[in-house]
Amino acid sequence: MGWIILLYALYVAVFGVTVVHGICETIGDTTKLSQWRLHSSLAVSNVSAWSLPGMDDSSWYQVGSRATVMAGLVENGVFNETTLFYSNNMETKIGDTAMFEAPWLYRHELQIENKIGQGEHYLLRTHGITSKADIYVNGVLVAPSSVQQGSYGGHTYDITKYLQVKSNALLIQAYPTNYLRDFAQGFVDWNPYPADNGTGLWRDVMITKTGPVSISSPRVLTYFKNPDGKPVTVNVIVDVTNHENETVNGTVQGTIQSGTESFSLSERFSIQPHETKTIPMNVRIEKPKVWWPAQWGSQPLYTLNVNAAVGKGKISDVALQRRFGIRQVESHVNSHNDTAFTVNGSPFLVLGGGYTPDLFLRFDVNRVRNIFQYMLDIGLNTVRLEGKQEQPELYDLADEMGLMVIAGWECCDKWEGWDYNDEGNGEKWTEKDYLIANASMLHEAAMMQTHPSMLAFLVGSDFWPDDRATQIYLDALTRMDWPVPIIASASRRGYPQALGQSGMKMDGPYDWVPPNYFYGDQLGAAFGFGSEQGAGVGTPELTSLKKFLSPEDLDSLWKNPDQNQYHMSRYDSSFYNRALYNKALFARYGAPVSLEDYLLKVQMMDYEATRAEYEAFSVRQNATRPATGVIYWMLNSAWPNLHWQLFDYYLSPAGAYFGTKVGGRIEHVAYDYEERAVYLINRSLDKQGPRIVSVDLVDLHGKPIFSEEVTVKTTPNASKKVIPVKAVPQIKDVAFLRLALKDPNTGAILSRNVYWLSAENDVLDWKNSDWYYTPVTKYVNYKALISMPTVTVTASLKPLPAKDGLSQVQVVLNNPSATPAAFMHLSVINKETQEEITPVIWSDNYVTIFKGESVTLTAAFPGGGSNWEVILSGVNVKRTILS
Repeated sequence: MGWIILLYALYVAVFGVTVVHGICETIGDTTKLSQWRLHSSLAVSNVSAWSLPGMDDSSWYQVGSRATVMAGLVENGVFNETTLFYSNNMETKIGDTAMFEAPWLYRHELQIENKIGQGEHYLLRTHGITSKADIYVNGVLVAPSSVQQGSYGGHTYDITKYLQVKSNALLIQAYPTNYLRDFAQGFVDWNPYPADNGTGLWRDVMITKTGPVSISSPRVLTYFKNPDGKPVTVNVIVDVTNHENETVNGTVQGTIQSGTESFSLSERFSIQPHETKTIPMNVRIEKPKVWWPAQWGSQPLYTLNVNAAVGKGKISDVALQRRFGIRQVESHVNSHNDTAFTVNGSPFLVLGGGYTPDLFLRFDVNRVRNIFQYMLDIGLNTVRLEGKQEQPELYDLADEMGLMVIAGWECCDKWEGWDYNDEGNGEKWTEKDYLIANASMLHEAAMMQTHPSMLAFLVGSDFWPDDRATQIYLDALTRMDWPVPIIASASRRGYPQALGQSGMKMDGPYDWVPPNYFYGDQLGAAFGFGSEQGAGVGTPELTSLKKFLSPEDLDSLWKNPDQNQYHMSRYDSSFYNRALYNKALFARYGAPVSLEDYLLKVQMMDYEATRAEYEAFSVRQNATRPATGVIYWMLNSAWPNLHWQLFDYYLSPAGAYFGTKVGGRIEHVAYDYEERAVYLINRSLDKQGPRIVSVDLVDLHGKPIFSEEVTVKTTPNASKKVIPVKAVPQIKDVAFLRLALKDPNTGAILSRNVYWLSAENDVLDWKNSDWYYTPVTKYVNYKALISMPTVTVTASLKPLPAKDGLSQVQVVLNNPSATPAAFMHLSVINKETQEEITPVIWSDNYVTIFKGESVTLTAAFPGGGSNWEVILSGVNVKRTILS
């Protein structure tokens, strides 16, 4: 028998015959529909006929459970991602775009083995189809596109009466998306748009079999204030819906589990015909396990299983399993009109980044896990999703890994089509749009509600919603027992009375500014809550650049510094070239003489920028006007990009990554460029006691200019000034400032941090600032760095035992020369491809080492064996292969 099944599977794979899937064999089962067939409606004359079973769709593309049109076409080899993403091929190689101007059809055949019994129901659940869709079952239109609208428009349809025993067919006609007209998830000016604008089934479609009543996904409130060890009351809430024409009596029952602990839930109900009733249940947990952000503690999760039984205990429906954590998130707008958060009663300085999904909305849980691991590695604690609410698995990962999430709606398109929005081009809202907004908010709130990683929801981004939309959002969030702060917008432009001021600023920068910018007192400097801002950096290393830029593109980076770059932003964006960035780079570090020279200088300037931003917000966490949070614009990229990322599309970390990693350390010493002083930073809740801070300033030849060591007490969740560096004006051209933080009890080096400085800072022209940058009237001169004498560094490489499936290596660097070895970079390279192995976690990188110093670095990366080598390079260190 097995060989018959094998042959049939082979036949299907070769000839593409539709496989008819059995669904929901038992009451309470939920089936996620997979293996859809995809086809353009241009080649179909009678759409509804294709929703009948038995139609020959063997010539259609086969796609997975989640696939936009472009994702499906890439999956089927119509387009190749590597080719599309190379140079400007996405603009020139797509061909006839007319196919994306018509609807696309998603078809699925399903099998029902037994006759549908009395009181049995089949519910079709959508979780968002971009941008809108007609849904047919067995030739009948069960949901028109006037109802099924919006990327987040989740709906439940009772399709029982349209089904039959044995073969059935489901057809979804997804209409083309227009970001200015539809409630979709777009990319504004972040990158070129995908050809399909994200059209199609980007999230799961499910079918559930129930008895007389169905049950919603459960919601949880924990009424938790402080981690004081006192008992906690957990409130579990579900909605039960009666699908019958008579009153139904029954019981909601379930369990909460954590390890060997188990707590029972139970509550009787009586529901009128076609009524939905909310059922609350309470459980007291005597010794609660508290969930913490990763940098503050562990992430214990409780598992919740709930079902609805009718009559004498007959199961009618089973809710999808949910997990929750016991924690408390609060926010307030302080006396400076800045939003500040607390988690479990402690002030929480948000250090985060703006996340983007894949350009074709493909979701890879392992890739997102790697992205989150990178965030934790560089000291970030929060991810912001601006209209990119993603898949449920993202929130599961955030819960497990201890990252906070700020979710919310998108700027600049239909989502903010308000009369008072004088910047966006989205079509103005009409009556039907408020219904779509309501369905979207209800669905997203239900999906996110139990996740302890949720920090806030922003109902607006650049602009606040009008009063009617605000009330709809608030009612929906209240209906879903929303447990964390609701914020009007990410900016200060205005606010609805029902929510009050947002307490967040969105004043830039988005393009390059010098490090001392963040120590100013205007715009995006380190005070208050910066909801999206950064110096516009994130240039990939050469091994990544070669994957998506042609030789001509690479030449243009340094030979034509003002030229537009297809891999920057959209053609209509202020960020379509690197002119501002390159002007600063050439002035500060000197005009490049080669691509390699350009990229070395680029990484130095990127490192400076991100380190300064995160350090400044940490330095000022308890200033007179405290810095309460910053979201770097952006965290990652939707496709291979040249800026706005802390690591590139291929997960290769470069200067921006390691600058952030230094600036994001929990215990750290940092240099305030404007005050010319050293600050001790402590972002922990428990680290305290004496610390030794050493400060050394040397010139380019290693000659000491200033040296001092002090002992100071560190205070949890606070920063303090240690000493001024009064010798900075004595610098002749460029000098290196080394700061080290040591625990005197253990001798451990907690932080090591090296700056290159001149006697003066870049001079900012604040009064002529634009919305995306502040001009510089005089640049610092770092050109002498590049002509430093070459030094010979001794380097030893030692493989370490593999850990968690990753190879590990230790590299010890020693500088016997008087001259500092500047900005040394290490990368793990595949010997065959000569490409960097990613993801890779380095303990530190781009290090500068003084005379007689020894620094030990470690790296962890996938793959085993000996097919890798480590490359060492630097400003004044020759490229060396360590193998």
